Amino acid sequence: MIVAIILTVYAIALSLAVPRLLLRANWVDRAPRLAIASWQALTVAVVGSLALAGLSFAIPIAGLGGQGIIDDLQACAMALQQQYSTPAGAAVGIGGALLAGAVITRCFWGLASTGARMSRERNAHRRVLDMVGRPDFDRDIVILDSTEAAVYCMPGIHRRTVVTTAALHALTDEELIAVLAHERAHLTERHDLALAFSVALSHAFHGLPPFRLAARETARLVELRADDVAAARTHRLTVAAALLAVVAVPPHAVPTVALGATGTGAAARVRRLLPPRQSVGRVPACAAAAAIALLLIAPGLALGWPAVTSADHALCPAEPATSLSASLSPRSGSAPAPATPTMHTPCAVDSMDEGRFSS
Repeated sequence: MIVAIILTVYAIALSLAVPRLLLRANWVDRAPRLAIASWQALTVAVVGSLALAGLSFAIPIAGLGGQGIIDDLQACAMALQQQYSTPAGAAVGIGGALLAGAVITRCFWGLASTGARMSRERNAHRRVLDMVGRPDFDRDIVILDSTEAAVYCMPGIHRRTVVTTAALHALTDEELIAVLAHERAHLTERHDLALAFSVALSHAFHGLPPFRLAARETARLVELRADDVAAARTHRLTVAAALLAVVAVPPHAVPTVALGATGTGAAARVRRLLPPRQSVGRVPACAAAAAIALLLIAPGLALGWPAVTSADHALCPAEPATSLSASLSPRSGSAPAPATPTMHTPCAVDSMDEGRFSS
């Protein structure tokens, strides 16, 4: 019960505190890949903590101090029987099972529905590109006749990088190289998976603050990461100029399931590229990575620690018996004292056994 309460409080604390810290942190824009991992770890930790909390309410944790797997299974069975023997314990257990089932079901439903929808829309747009687009094998792009300067990529197994004819006229050769490097960074690092995961959890949990913010920030951060890759390939000012050349593209020119060069917050991205980039130091980066790992493993540690620490505790402890050597030790002019018999301390397991055999 204590473990379940700790996990619930942990999930609530993460939902309230960590998003504010990440939104105010000044290293996020300088290390977008690390920030993406932080948001993903936050959502996984919240979902995992809630699911494990429900399981802890439904299934009490028993010590693993038996002589074998049979003893451990008997200990688990006795702990379950003890909890569900009272109406209050049964209500808590059923409520925990419903909580765990709801969290897990919503996660799988959100991931499955979002993945199916995105795959369906991307396949439909690929079929359109195959019909009206002109492949350019030298530059590994698909040229689309359009009066709107748009550049975007379609991730997945049959990936495409699409450049409209208006964009080809608006961009110089260096700017085209920069914008293509931006799109290939999306494809190579599979930013679509991070976006799909965050969007799926946001839909699954009806836009609750931590999941809604994670989806919004992930969409922004993947663009910053792609900008950094393109800047390393060409120059940061070239990337900024390329963004300005295609920034006026209307939203309908880029499919919602595609990753476009203009992306999210193009003006802020251009301002970010103007001054020289300041990278995050090794020590802050290692500290952030350690915090991410702690977010992920903390629920598992909280769940498994009681079972480990109670491994040496018997379910029905016995009072210590007088040792045989002490009972046989001679005393001056007296017979050996009789050994004190082992006294068994009653416990909850005995009451469960008496009720089971009397019924």
